[in-house]
Amino acid sequence: MSEAQWLSGDATLLRVFLGNHDVHGGRLVYEVIVEAARQAGLAGATVLSGFMGFGATSVVHRPHLFRLSQDLPVVIEMVDEDAKIRAFLPRLEELLSGGGLITLEVLTVLHYQAATPATQESP
Repeated sequence: MSEAQWLSGDATLLRVFLGNHDVHGGRLVYEVIVEAARQAGLAGATVLSGFMGFGATSVVHRPHLFRLSQDLPVVIEMVDEDAKIRAFLPRLEELLSGGGLITLEVLTVLHYQAATPATQESP
């Protein structure tokens, strides 16, 4: 059983706010961050897509009917032990050289368990 399968109790939530078109090395930043989190052994990562938002520039980002390219907000959430999250921060800051927001929050994990093969749906 890996460490991530028994994550419980005190933990840290790492949230990253960025745009869905932000790139790093020719790839979408949110994809690179999720890959890097997995390689770092974090318990998991989820990418959430936003419909509307604004950030440091105060420019409102929202869907437009006549515009093909829209820079909508994206939030990546990762939960793990505080030490593992903090060890990942330097890599994350490197990936966000184009801008973004990083937040940390202390929380309590009540349940964390991988799905069994019988409960997973195939694509």
